[in-house]
Amino acid sequence: MDATGRDVYSRLMKIAFLASKVTLPASPSRRADFHEHVQTLEALRPPLAEQGLELEDISWDDPGANWSDYAAAVIGTTWDYWDREDEFIAALEAIESRTRLFNPLALVKWNRHKRYLETLAARGARLIPTLWLDTPTPQAVGVAFERLGTDRLVLKRQVGAGAAGQHLLHRGGPVPDMPLAMMAQPYLPAIETEGEMSFVFIDGDLSHALVKRPKPGDYRIQSLYGGVEEAICPDRDDICAARDVLDLFETPPLYARVDMLRGDSGGLFLMELELIEPFLYPLQGPQLGPRYAAALARRLR
Repeated sequence: MDATGRDVYSRLMKIAFLASKVTLPASPSRRADFHEHVQTLEALRPPLAEQGLELEDISWDDPGANWSDYAAAVIGTTWDYWDREDEFIAALEAIESRTRLFNPLALVKWNRHKRYLETLAARGARLIPTLWLDTPTPQAVGVAFERLGTDRLVLKRQVGAGAAGQHLLHRGGPVPDMPLAMMAQPYLPAIETEGEMSFVFIDGDLSHALVKRPKPGDYRIQSLYGGVEEAICPDRDDICAARDVLDLFETPPLYARVDMLRGDSGGLFLMELELIEPFLYPLQGPQLGPRYAAALARRLR
């Protein structure tokens, strides 16, 4: 093969790992949890190289990017998209018009708004009781306390991630200004005792599971707020509960993280199905990289 042919082959084997200015190494405003970006690349790069795929981290909004240079783009640490939603979707549309995108844009558009949970509930998923507050006034929050029958409410942005803009409210307490549409759920004490369970799936198969616990005195489990993670071997019922969520899809996504929390009855509730830019916890799943690389290679054949 001549030099030109080798260059074309090399170019087609490049994979774009979509990151953001707040997670890339050179960023002056890098997030405090940038180590999760580093851990992900360290886990994925060697096994992808064994598949002939070179992973390059690049900001999703890089104006100089030529997306046609890549055999595919995988959404990674795009951890600013929820504040730039329209720009993000427009960028993904441009990327998908030039190369393969994982997970696909149609799935991203559906999963970006937490009302996707209503669709899953209609298909049989077991959710934490939820009210949707498009205008989260103090009056609307008061009604949510009554309708959900709880003294503590968790308010989350309908478009958001990583506990950004999230609030834990107490009945009768102050209600902060919330200019964005929110969702309201009763606070479940299991978040402080057992913790939130995450099941990481690659191409529909369980890769690994872990439990995430908040630091004492908090309820947020993200490392940004002092949360810690521990690998677990879940029992069969818990695995089935997570797998049942993915079985609601005709075709499994390349990657998915199913976040669940135990209710008072002992069963698991679905908290989130993360299909856009979830951290996949490679330290808790040593086989994540090889599984991810093999699944991506199969899809590119």
